[in-house]
Amino acid sequence: MEVNVLERLPNPIILKKLMKIQASLNIILCEDEWLRYHRFVQDWDEGVCMAKIDNGAGDHLIILFSTEGSIIKGFDHESELSPYAQDEHKVLEGIYDDVPKELLTLLEDDAIEKDDVTFCIWRENSDTSWRKGKVEIPKGESDGSDFLVGCIFHTPEDFVEFAEGYFEISPSLDIVAKIYDEFTITAEMINILNPDCDVKEVLQELELLRLKI
Repeated sequence: MEVNVLERLPNPIILKKLMKIQASLNIILCEDEWLRYHRFVQDWDEGVCMAKIDNGAGDHLIILFSTEGSIIKGFDHESELSPYAQDEHKVLEGIYDDVPKELLTLLEDDAIEKDDVTFCIWRENSDTSWRKGKVEIPKGESDGSDFLVGCIFHTPEDFVEFAEGYFEISPSLDIVAKIYDEFTITAEMINILNPDCDVKEVLQELELLRLKI
Protein backbone atom coordinates (compact mmCIF):
# COMPACT_ATOMS: atom_id res chain seq x y z
CA MET A 1 0.00 0.00 0.00
CA GLU A 2 2.81 2.43 0.89
CA VAL A 3 4.51 2.26 -2.51
CA ASN A 4 1.11 2.75 -4.13
CA VAL A 5 0.56 5.95 -2.14
CA LEU A 6 3.94 7.37 -3.21
CA GLU A 7 3.34 6.45 -6.84
CA ARG A 8 -0.04 8.17 -6.80
CA LEU A 9 1.58 11.50 -5.99
CA PRO A 10 2.57 13.51 -9.07
CA ASN A 11 5.76 15.55 -9.16
CA PRO A 12 5.69 18.71 -6.99
CA ILE A 13 5.02 21.09 -9.91
CA ILE A 14 1.92 19.18 -10.99
CA LEU A 15 0.85 18.61 -7.38
CA LYS A 16 1.06 22.34 -6.66
CA LYS A 17 -1.12 23.11 -9.70
CA LEU A 18 -3.65 20.46 -8.65
CA MET A 19 -3.87 21.87 -5.13
CA LYS A 20 -4.38 25.41 -6.49
CA ILE A 21 -7.09 24.21 -8.87
CA GLN A 22 -8.96 22.38 -6.09
CA ALA A 23 -8.61 25.37 -3.75
CA SER A 24 -9.96 27.65 -6.50
CA LEU A 25 -13.01 25.43 -6.92
CA ASN A 26 -13.57 25.38 -3.15
CA ILE A 27 -13.51 29.19 -3.10
CA ILE A 28 -16.15 29.29 -5.82
CA LEU A 29 -18.38 26.59 -4.32
CA CYS A 30 -18.12 27.47 -0.62
CA GLU A 31 -18.43 31.00 0.76
CA ASP A 32 -17.41 29.98 4.29
CA GLU A 33 -13.64 29.56 4.40
CA TRP A 34 -13.74 27.29 7.46
CA LEU A 35 -15.91 24.78 5.58
CA ARG A 36 -13.60 24.50 2.57
CA TYR A 37 -11.98 21.11 2.04
CA HIS A 38 -9.02 22.24 -0.08
CA ARG A 39 -7.12 25.47 0.62
CA PHE A 40 -3.98 27.12 -0.71
CA VAL A 41 -1.86 29.96 0.66
CA GLN A 42 0.53 31.38 -1.93
CA ASP A 43 2.75 33.30 0.50
CA TRP A 44 2.67 31.13 3.60
CA ASP A 45 6.27 32.08 4.39
CA GLU A 46 9.15 33.54 2.45
CA GLY A 47 9.55 31.30 -0.58
CA VAL A 48 7.02 28.81 0.81
CA CYS A 49 3.49 27.94 -0.39
CA MET A 50 1.08 25.85 1.67
CA ALA A 51 -1.75 23.60 0.56
CA LYS A 52 -4.14 22.01 3.03
CA ILE A 53 -6.85 19.39 2.94
CA ASP A 54 -9.14 19.45 5.99
CA ASN A 55 -12.24 17.25 6.10
CA GLY A 56 -13.66 18.97 9.18
CA ALA A 57 -13.70 15.68 11.07
CA GLY A 58 -10.22 15.90 12.58
CA ASP A 59 -8.15 14.64 9.65
CA HIS A 60 -5.84 16.79 7.56
CA LEU A 61 -3.06 16.84 4.99
CA ILE A 62 -0.63 19.76 4.81
CA ILE A 63 1.77 20.24 1.89
CA LEU A 64 4.56 22.79 1.98
CA PHE A 65 6.30 23.71 -1.27
CA SER A 66 9.67 25.43 -0.88
CA THR A 67 12.84 26.16 -2.82
CA GLU A 68 14.44 23.17 -1.05
CA GLY A 69 11.70 20.69 -1.93
CA SER A 70 8.27 19.65 -0.72
CA ILE A 71 7.00 18.02 2.46
CA ILE A 72 3.62 16.46 3.25
CA LYS A 73 2.38 16.00 6.81
CA GLY A 74 -0.75 13.91 7.30
CA PHE A 75 -2.91 13.24 10.34
CA ASP A 76 -5.63 10.61 10.58
CA HIS A 77 -7.18 11.09 14.00
CA GLU A 78 -8.50 7.51 14.10
CA SER A 79 -5.15 5.92 13.25
CA GLU A 80 -3.36 3.81 15.84
CA LEU A 81 -0.21 5.70 14.80
CA SER A 82 -1.59 8.97 16.20
CA PRO A 83 0.34 10.43 19.16
CA TYR A 84 -2.99 10.44 21.00
CA ALA A 85 -3.07 6.63 20.73
CA GLN A 86 0.39 6.26 22.35
CA ASP A 87 0.92 5.90 26.10
CA GLU A 88 3.67 8.55 26.01
CA HIS A 89 1.63 10.80 23.70
CA LYS A 90 4.51 11.37 21.30
CA VAL A 91 5.24 11.17 17.58
CA LEU A 92 5.88 7.58 16.53
CA GLU A 93 9.49 6.66 15.89
CA GLY A 94 10.41 6.73 12.21
CA ILE A 95 7.87 9.25 10.95
CA TYR A 96 10.29 12.19 10.90
CA ASP A 97 13.64 10.45 11.46
CA ASP A 98 14.88 10.51 7.85
CA VAL A 99 13.40 13.83 6.76
CA PRO A 100 16.08 16.30 5.58
CA LYS A 101 16.55 19.08 8.14
CA GLU A 102 15.77 21.92 5.71
CA LEU A 103 12.38 20.36 4.96
CA LEU A 104 11.59 19.34 8.53
CA THR A 105 12.12 22.92 9.75
CA LEU A 106 9.23 23.99 7.52
CA LEU A 107 6.89 22.20 9.93
CA GLU A 108 7.99 24.21 12.98
CA ASP A 109 5.29 26.88 12.60
CA ASP A 110 2.71 26.52 15.40
CA ALA A 111 -0.15 26.58 12.88
CA ILE A 112 1.21 23.38 11.28
CA GLU A 113 0.84 21.39 14.54
CA LYS A 114 3.91 19.30 13.75
CA ASP A 115 3.22 16.71 16.47
CA ASP A 116 -0.26 15.93 15.13
CA VAL A 117 1.02 13.45 12.57
CA THR A 118 0.51 9.85 11.47
CA PHE A 119 2.70 9.97 8.33
CA CYS A 120 5.21 12.19 6.55
CA ILE A 121 6.16 12.20 2.87
CA TRP A 122 8.81 14.41 1.29
CA ARG A 123 10.75 15.09 -1.87
CA GLU A 124 13.91 17.14 -2.20
CA ASN A 125 14.48 18.96 -5.48
CA SER A 126 17.22 16.47 -6.33
CA ASP A 127 14.93 13.46 -5.75
CA THR A 128 13.25 11.63 -8.62
CA SER A 129 10.52 10.20 -6.40
CA TRP A 130 8.69 10.80 -3.12
CA ARG A 131 10.00 9.29 0.10
CA LYS A 132 8.22 8.30 3.29
CA GLY A 133 9.23 7.74 6.90
CA LYS A 134 9.95 4.11 7.80
CA VAL A 135 7.35 3.19 10.39
CA GLU A 136 6.16 -0.21 11.54
CA ILE A 137 2.43 -0.18 10.92
CA PRO A 138 0.60 -2.82 12.99
CA LYS A 139 -1.22 -5.43 10.94
CA GLY A 140 -4.73 -4.32 10.08
CA GLU A 141 -3.97 -0.68 10.91
CA SER A 142 -3.38 2.33 8.65
CA ASP A 143 -1.41 5.56 8.93
CA GLY A 144 -4.12 7.37 6.94
CA SER A 145 -1.91 8.10 3.92
CA ASP A 146 -3.99 6.02 1.50
CA PHE A 147 -7.17 7.82 2.58
CA LEU A 148 -5.74 11.36 2.70
CA VAL A 149 -3.65 11.20 -0.48
CA GLY A 150 -6.85 9.94 -2.07
CA CYS A 151 -8.42 13.34 -1.28
CA ILE A 152 -6.20 14.89 -3.95
CA PHE A 153 -8.46 14.68 -7.00
CA HIS A 154 -6.49 14.33 -10.22
CA THR A 155 -9.40 14.60 -12.64
CA PRO A 156 -12.43 16.91 -12.99
CA GLU A 157 -14.69 13.86 -12.82
CA ASP A 158 -13.28 12.88 -9.43
CA PHE A 159 -13.65 16.43 -8.14
CA VAL A 160 -17.28 16.67 -9.28
CA GLU A 161 -18.06 13.36 -7.56
CA PHE A 162 -16.42 14.67 -4.37
CA ALA A 163 -18.32 17.99 -4.56
CA GLU A 164 -21.64 16.19 -4.93
CA GLY A 165 -20.99 14.33 -1.69
CA TYR A 166 -19.29 17.05 0.35
CA PHE A 167 -20.95 20.29 -0.79
CA GLU A 168 -24.19 18.55 -1.85
CA ILE A 169 -24.22 20.31 -5.21
CA SER A 170 -23.61 19.15 -8.77
CA PRO A 171 -21.12 21.54 -10.38
CA SER A 172 -20.88 21.64 -14.17
CA LEU A 173 -18.32 19.07 -15.29
CA ASP A 174 -17.62 21.17 -18.38
CA ILE A 175 -16.65 24.22 -16.30
CA VAL A 176 -14.69 22.16 -13.75
CA ALA A 177 -12.78 20.55 -16.64
CA LYS A 178 -11.87 23.98 -18.02
CA ILE A 179 -10.49 25.01 -14.62
CA TYR A 180 -8.49 21.77 -14.47
CA ASP A 181 -7.13 22.68 -17.92
CA GLU A 182 -6.06 26.05 -16.44
CA PHE A 183 -8.47 28.22 -18.41
CA THR A 184 -8.77 31.72 -16.96
CA ILE A 185 -11.71 31.70 -14.55
CA THR A 186 -14.34 34.21 -15.62
CA ALA A 187 -17.36 35.71 -13.86
CA GLU A 188 -19.59 33.68 -16.16
CA MET A 189 -17.89 30.43 -15.14
CA ILE A 190 -18.25 31.34 -11.46
CA ASN A 191 -21.95 32.12 -11.95
CA ILE A 192 -22.56 28.77 -13.61
CA LEU A 193 -20.79 26.89 -10.80
CA ASN A 194 -22.39 28.84 -7.96
CA PRO A 195 -25.18 31.31 -8.85
CA ASP A 196 -25.55 32.29 -5.17
CA CYS A 197 -21.99 33.52 -4.57
CA ASP A 198 -20.63 37.06 -4.59
CA VAL A 199 -18.68 36.95 -7.87
CA LYS A 200 -16.60 40.05 -7.07
CA GLU A 201 -15.43 38.60 -3.74
CA VAL A 202 -14.65 35.24 -5.36
CA LEU A 203 -12.59 36.90 -8.10
CA GLN A 204 -10.61 38.85 -5.47
CA GLU A 205 -9.81 35.64 -3.59
CA LEU A 206 -8.88 33.84 -6.78
CA GLU A 207 -6.54 36.63 -7.81
CA LEU A 208 -4.48 36.07 -4.65
CA LEU A 209 -4.55 32.31 -5.05
CA ARG A 210 -3.77 32.05 -8.74
CA LEU A 211 -0.95 34.60 -8.73
CA LYS A 212 1.61 32.06 -9.95
CA ILE A 213 -0.46 29.09 -11.07
